[in-house]
Amino acid sequence: SFQKPDVLTSSSGIPIEDKLNSLTAGPHGPILLQDVVFTKDLAHFNRERIPERVMHAKGAGAFGFFEVTHDITKFCKAKVFEQVGKRTPVAVRFSTVVGESGSADTVRDPRGFAVKFYTEDGNWDLLGLSSPVFSVRDPIRLPSFTHSQKRNPQTHLMDPDMMWDFLSLRPESLHHVSFLFSDRGIPDGYRHMNGYAINTFKLVNADGKGIYCKFHLKTDQGIKNLPVEEAAELASSDPDYAIRDLYNAIADENYPSWSFYIQVMTFEEAEKFPFNPFDVTKVWPQGDYPLLPVGKLILNRNPVNYFAEVEQISFDPSNMPPGIEPSPDKVLQGRLFVYHDTQVYRLGPNYL
Repeated sequence: SFQKPDVLTSSSGIPIEDKLNSLTAGPHGPILLQDVVFTKDLAHFNRERIPERVMHAKGAGAFGFFEVTHDITKFCKAKVFEQVGKRTPVAVRFSTVVGESGSADTVRDPRGFAVKFYTEDGNWDLLGLSSPVFSVRDPIRLPSFTHSQKRNPQTHLMDPDMMWDFLSLRPESLHHVSFLFSDRGIPDGYRHMNGYAINTFKLVNADGKGIYCKFHLKTDQGIKNLPVEEAAELASSDPDYAIRDLYNAIADENYPSWSFYIQVMTFEEAEKFPFNPFDVTKVWPQGDYPLLPVGKLILNRNPVNYFAEVEQISFDPSNMPPGIEPSPDKVLQGRLFVYHDTQVYRLGPNYL
């Protein structure tokens, strides 16, 4: 049956009668200043792009919920964990890290895994990677680390010498580099990878008692990675492979999910730990600090408007509801500033 099209409106919701012809003084005359449909359209066109992210420029987004399956209230009073069965809406953005917004999804690169929990006590932003460790333990090295993987300022070409010069002179990066150049360095899309909030946080319970914590998201689809040859072929034949895979899976109601775990360490254990427990280039041994199940993260809705819902979404690790606090983790301390600051630059001071 014939379906009447929706009415075209201005950004203020006012119906537009004619979007194909400008308003002029006579059939051949100049355009009138009162043609606000025309002038506003051009003004919007000039401003519709925003700066791409310095890192994590290309990504995919989806929405769903987090459901608590195990009680951890003895560790944390945050309302997101307050009772088994509770569901909290979430937004998730996956991404590559180094490449620009037009780069391929199948390069050897860490993947970003950022989750926004919409809780009663405000938004909680949990930012992670597909690897459990990072390349530098002091955030003062972050700008140099980033620049080493971007384009050469003289040739404007990607320059592996810059990257390896930095990494070879920073032995602390070896753990991360070993992970990146293993089979898990090229995930098969975003559904088949884990997410690790590489930083250490502090949880506080209702009695005010604190404990250190690491967060883990384990894929329920199973770990799956791309062979080098297949990844290279996809980079040319389907550079948006990971975005397409996630979108199609959700559209087909094959909803991806992740199991949510924590590791905890008491203050006393941290003082006696054989190395700095807040060092993001290392992991906590799971034999000593086992994974404790918490809940499930399920994605069941695709974005309706990618630009509005995904490109303009912002994540800031300083967004922590009561019950979740920073630890002495140096890289976390640096991220508390830099993520907020980059959103102010990218989206403006009124970003959400």
